[in-house]
Amino acid sequence: MGWLTGDKALVLIPCGAEEGLCRGNATSKQISELEGQLLSMRNLLSSQAVFVHSLAEGVSLDLLSNDQEDSTSEDTSNDSKELSKIEIWLVEFLDTLEVLLAEKRVEEALTALEEGEKIVEEANLRQTLNQSALLSLQTTITEQRQKLADQLAETMSQSSTRGVDLRSAVLALKKLGDGPRAHTLLLNSHQKKLETNMRSLRSPTTLCGGAYTTALSKLVFSTIAQATSDSLGAFGEEPAYASELVTWAVKQTETLALHLKRQVLVSSAASGGLRVAAECVHICLGHCCLLEARGLALCSVLLRLFRPLIEQALSANLKRIEQSSAALAAADDWSLVHPLGTRTFGSTASLGSLNASQPKLSISAHKFNSMVQDFLEDVGPLESLQLDSLTLEGVQQVFNSYVNLLIHALPGSTENEENLEGLGNKIVRIAETEAQQIALLANASLLADEILPRAALKLLPLQQTNNRMLETPKISPADRQSRVPEQREWKRRLQRSVDRLRDSFCRQHALDLIFTEDGDTRLTAQMYTNIDLSADEPEWFPSPIFQALFVKLTRIASIATDMFVGRERFATVLLIRLLETVILWLSNDQNFWEEIEAGPQPLGPLGLQQFYLDMEFVLLFSSQGRFLSRNLHQVIRTIIDRAVEAVEATGIDPYRSLPEGDWFAEVAQIAIKMLTGTTNFGDVERDVTSPTASSIYSHGSN
Repeated sequence: MGWLTGDKALVLIPCGAEEGLCRGNATSKQISELEGQLLSMRNLLSSQAVFVHSLAEGVSLDLLSNDQEDSTSEDTSNDSKELSKIEIWLVEFLDTLEVLLAEKRVEEALTALEEGEKIVEEANLRQTLNQSALLSLQTTITEQRQKLADQLAETMSQSSTRGVDLRSAVLALKKLGDGPRAHTLLLNSHQKKLETNMRSLRSPTTLCGGAYTTALSKLVFSTIAQATSDSLGAFGEEPAYASELVTWAVKQTETLALHLKRQVLVSSAASGGLRVAAECVHICLGHCCLLEARGLALCSVLLRLFRPLIEQALSANLKRIEQSSAALAAADDWSLVHPLGTRTFGSTASLGSLNASQPKLSISAHKFNSMVQDFLEDVGPLESLQLDSLTLEGVQQVFNSYVNLLIHALPGSTENEENLEGLGNKIVRIAETEAQQIALLANASLLADEILPRAALKLLPLQQTNNRMLETPKISPADRQSRVPEQREWKRRLQRSVDRLRDSFCRQHALDLIFTEDGDTRLTAQMYTNIDLSADEPEWFPSPIFQALFVKLTRIASIATDMFVGRERFATVLLIRLLETVILWLSNDQNFWEEIEAGPQPLGPLGLQQFYLDMEFVLLFSSQGRFLSRNLHQVIRTIIDRAVEAVEATGIDPYRSLPEGDWFAEVAQIAIKMLTGTTNFGDVERDVTSPTASSIYSHGSN
């Protein structure tokens, strides 16, 4: 092959090529291309020759200026040899660098550039090159460095670049002094691959359950983890790079959250699909927690974006519970049964154990319980969202709504319908019998006292699971301790809802006792003031209204005891409250006491004795039934004293006419036996001044 000279090219062509030239026009094209390549080589060599000559001239001028007066022929010979070495090195350096860059041999190119920089540094120190030559050499090296950097950047920008090649390119670009660019390109490369993989992921409509969420979450957080590893491996924990990494990771996390909101959470939250939403959040938090070991705490980003939709799902779910409970209450017959699917056992011990573990509720209460259990189970894994207060408040609200339905089921509750919040046009089946009405109380009491508080334990922090992917951020011990009083207060609010139902029940039954269907009262002052107007000896026996009170309480106690097996406390509280309602009504009845204390017919000794007997009768049967509260005992003693004072105000000594000893207790006890059908009259002796068997029997039969 020959060199190009002038405008014409003298080319030494092999014999085979010369023969091909003679074959036709097709070969002439190949020759033209070859001529073009040779022309390019000539231009390259010419430019290199010019560069080398300029360097040589610079060295010559430098040497001449330094040794102008003492130069000899021997020195000139040495300088020529030195120039020859520089020319040879420069040609080889540029040729080698061109080849290395063309073949993308990065490490060798870096080594060559470092060698060139050392030569420049030595030339600068020894001043073997003038300023223009030195600047020209530096410019050439800088241009080649930039060319290599651009090649590396292009490699990193390609999605097909493998992880190993990507990391090598990052390190090489960092060695070239372009660390910030290398770090940015590293993150961009991971982001492009992530976007490509996300597009190739199947849509949520084709993946069942949480498979789509799992796949997407794993893809995003594994990419963040790999980017973090690459960043730390190349740049360590330098603040500037760490800050850029965190910003990038937050952006990817936000993109994931927004994508899941559109694809999964919005529809499920609107429809009340709490389980789907909870599963989505739980999966993402599980993957996100794995990054905390690498110093990336991204859970707060997810929580901030997910929380509004989870709250929406909570509200929709609670609304569904409320609506479903109302629909079932409209058809509930208010009979208590065990949960469906519960088997009965033959032995009494087994049955008692079953009753304790599986309480009997009505159909609507069982459904309410089932829905709340599912609701709390779905919320439980989301402890890191700190939804405890919101969840407990929601459960308390739906329970309060359910209690309103139970109150509405009591006979006569329509008169107080304006006091029941949120009922609207809901229809509830009325509980006609006392057993059905007590079943309403059983529903509310068991739910508030046992079932719901036990279900709320699902909101406590979960034990650490073996599957690290399902772990969520742990709650601190201080937070756990703060939840205990919160749940206690929540349980007290549930109890206050039950108290409203119990008060409604007791008020209704007290009114049935005190008033007739026509609205007349059965408990009047005339019951006592008119006794002293009669010339006949009274037949000492508790007044009819207190007999009816005793019978009602006895009947309710029997029903409640059967319903509250193993939970007699509920029955006791009900009896206490019902008795207190009647006695407090008597204590607060201003018309009654105005007639007793200042009426036209004052209370006399016999009337006081009858009133005293009625109150002692109440004290006795409530004490024997174990539903006499301290408050009730104090109220009864207070109204007895008030009646005594009313007699004293007339100038009569009440204690002279009142029987002594255990007379009141004996008469009250005989009355209890008669009313319960356990009286034996064989041993009862007649006494003019004390109740007789015949008089008792006569009074009791009227």
